[in-house]
Amino acid sequence: MVTRHADVVEVLTDPQCVVPVASGGPPGTLAWLRGTVSRFSGPDRHPDRRTIGVTALARLDPEELRDGAARLTEIQLDQGGDRIDVMERLARRVPLMVLAARLGLADPTAAVPAVAAVAAAYHPGADPATVARADGAVAVLLAMSPPAPAEVAANRIGLLVQACDATAGLIGGATRHLLGASAERSTGDLLGELLRLDPPVRASRRVTTAKLRLGGREIGPDIPLLLRFDAANRDPAAFAEPDRFLPGRPGGSLTFGAGPRGCPGERHALALAAGVIDVLRRRCRPTDAPVGYAPHPTLHVPTSIEVTV
Repeated sequence: MVTRHADVVEVLTDPQCVVPVASGGPPGTLAWLRGTVSRFSGPDRHPDRRTIGVTALARLDPEELRDGAARLTEIQLDQGGDRIDVMERLARRVPLMVLAARLGLADPTAAVPAVAAVAAAYHPGADPATVARADGAVAVLLAMSPPAPAEVAANRIGLLVQACDATAGLIGGATRHLLGASAERSTGDLLGELLRLDPPVRASRRVTTAKLRLGGREIGPDIPLLLRFDAANRDPAAFAEPDRFLPGRPGGSLTFGAGPRGCPGERHALALAAGVIDVLRRRCRPTDAPVGYAPHPTLHVPTSIEVTV
């Protein structure tokens, strides 16, 4: 387990520390998707596959994504009554609908449950029934995607799956912590500090391929490493007063990663979340309803958060 900020950065930027590679599977299945996206690709395939995602994202204007998310949030609030569950009605729907539309999927509304089904089985350890639902969902997403070579189609779907839980978790955390924040603080500064203190993605995995020294210790090859972003983001060696919420503080969190595998969609994810939160800050108030979190080894995503409109 790697918890210090400097050590996590070292691992993320060391080519001798690689992601666990997915083996692949029959075309159009979850195993095929995992084996084809850049996220789970080895060093030999990752750069080309990452370029596919970067190219797709380069065609999307983050400010337009923010505006689109805000417009759709307004519509959802107008239709939702006096009290809504932010996770069900907004966090798990609005970002995916906006992103799916901009990526050219034929039915962005139908894409939402399909992406969620894939995301539920995206990481290793899912039960057979969840994997079977994900297989069917991959087929649905491919059918509504624009014609493209297999690698392009897979990595387009991968962008949606990567945005699913992480962006929903960011919106959920922001709803819980930021609705009472001063209107003078920008949503961008608030989200940036929230990503440090209460990140939706709390950890990532790497495996060593050679002997190395890390934090004063010698680590052998083939050693699995769990990089704890939540701990590194509160490392007092990197952040003064690490447990205080200080929007606009210098230095960013590690929640989006670093190095050659840092998340290429950071600006886009923040824009989608900001579009939702801008509207919630203006139109909604928190309630006293309890907030629960879904059990997951590396994600911190609320299951339900109610607000009054």
